[in-house]
Amino acid sequence: MSVTEESIKERVSPLPLPPKIRDILSKELLENAPGEAQMDEIITKVLEGYTNAGIEPCEPVGVVAAQSIGEPGTQMTMRTFHYAGVAEINVTLGLPRLIEILDARKNPSTPVMTVYLKDGVSKQRAQEVAWSIQKTTITDLGEIITDRSNRRITIELDEPALYERNLTLPDVIEKLETKLKVPIDVIGYTLILAPKETASKTTKEGEDAQKVVTLGALVQLGRNLKKVVIKGIESIPRVVIQRNDSEYVLYTQGTALKEALEVEGVDPTRTVSNHPGEICEVFGIEAARNSVINEIMATLREQGLNVNIKHIMLASDMMTCDGEVKQIGRHGLSGEKASILARAAFEVTVNHLIDAGMRGEVDELSGVTENVIVGQPIHLGTGDVHLVVKPQV
Repeated sequence: MSVTEESIKERVSPLPLPPKIRDILSKELLENAPGEAQMDEIITKVLEGYTNAGIEPCEPVGVVAAQSIGEPGTQMTMRTFHYAGVAEINVTLGLPRLIEILDARKNPSTPVMTVYLKDGVSKQRAQEVAWSIQKTTITDLGEIITDRSNRRITIELDEPALYERNLTLPDVIEKLETKLKVPIDVIGYTLILAPKETASKTTKEGEDAQKVVTLGALVQLGRNLKKVVIKGIESIPRVVIQRNDSEYVLYTQGTALKEALEVEGVDPTRTVSNHPGEICEVFGIEAARNSVINEIMATLREQGLNVNIKHIMLASDMMTCDGEVKQIGRHGLSGEKASILARAAFEVTVNHLIDAGMRGEVDELSGVTENVIVGQPIHLGTGDVHLVVKPQV
């Protein structure tokens, strides 16, 4: 390490700045090599800029953030638009999407994954990965014929469909035998399945009963047959390949991030889901925080609305600060407030008041909502300043 690098590190390290800003400052000083006086001036300017970027003491940041997100929300549409130019896949956008993100829904209405590839320049490679992710059932590979008179099901497999999806006849037979537990007769590319025989009596009534049972078993076998996943991920019924700039990207209808990352050829460093809860399970809470920010900002930008990212960051910080993605609602942040009046002002007013009365709780009136209700100044802004008059002797 040169003397210049050491001197810059000694000057920058003690500064009360975030590590990222210190790194950028050190890099710029090292590249431009200013004199001692210029270095002092640059550091002073950076410190002033960082200090001025902070909020004022007693600033009601929660109220400002709520107003900054809520007011543009009144201008958002309720419709569902196409996703990123991919006409085959729809996603919820506009106000419904904003609501489901802030509600931290366990099951989003239109989950979607954006899958990037390690080698995305080849369309053939992209198609191979797409077939590995997209759910393939027996109906995608051939025609199913139910023969009720002979109590059996015939599957006429389409050889080109097998070749296209990188499947072989033994692959299909093995999957079906494993899942259905029934014997399979194979004639070329024709598979014949029959439900297991049930014991029958020798009487006419017994024979009739046995036929009904077998017919029911045949119908059930047909239902189970259509549910068997031959290849791919069960929760992803559709994958669309799109060329973005210089590479091919996959967009999936449905999401299964953990399973998708295990598919060979998928780039785990860039592949994402639009479901913050799933991001949290796979990548952790910090990634979920970024996901909430990115999803909200993308939803607002799509509507042509410009909201300062700091307000979104505050909301996402509050949603994820406890290590899980919580909703901004009565089952999340609003329901966890210490103030009884604040909880009652949000939803289920009577229940909160009755429960608090039965337990004999005391409201300290320290927040915004409860002070507004009782008609007192809030303890923020000028309401937090107490003037003391020094009497003149």
